[in-house]
Amino acid sequence: MKPLCALALSTSLMLAPLAATAQDGPMMKDASGSVAETVTALSAAIEGAGATVFAVIDHGGGARKVGEDIGDMQLVVFGNPALGTPAILDDPMAGLHLPLKVLVYEDAEGTTHMTWESPEAMLAGLNIPADAAYLGKMAGALENLTNAAR
Repeated sequence: MKPLCALALSTSLMLAPLAATAQDGPMMKDASGSVAETVTALSAAIEGAGATVFAVIDHGGGARKVGEDIGDMQLVVFGNPALGTPAILDDPMAGLHLPLKVLVYEDAEGTTHMTWESPEAMLAGLNIPADAAYLGKMAGALENLTNAAR
């Protein structure tokens, strides 16, 4: 019985559309842990929801390698072909913007933030129907996954 409950939860995390409105700027929420802890929690939530973490890019580590300090900052790149493929079918240029990404970073005051582009803003200007169901599903997945990582 437990695997079925886990499947239902993971499906709801990825597919639950939220009432999302397009936003011009990045979406953002604070996290309670460090950058590394938040990336670990976000990655676990993504994998637990049946999506794939394709890469974690350590911007902070890269900067330190060239003698600069931008603080702790990592970009989590992830996706689910069930959500991304319909967008690419509508406009192949969506492949320039997908998969989804969440930037996790620490500000000068030590607060960890998660930030991302809304799917509507990210895919604006492409041949993507404004009422495409996958936009709401992507927005819901980003909201739910970042909530799970807090």
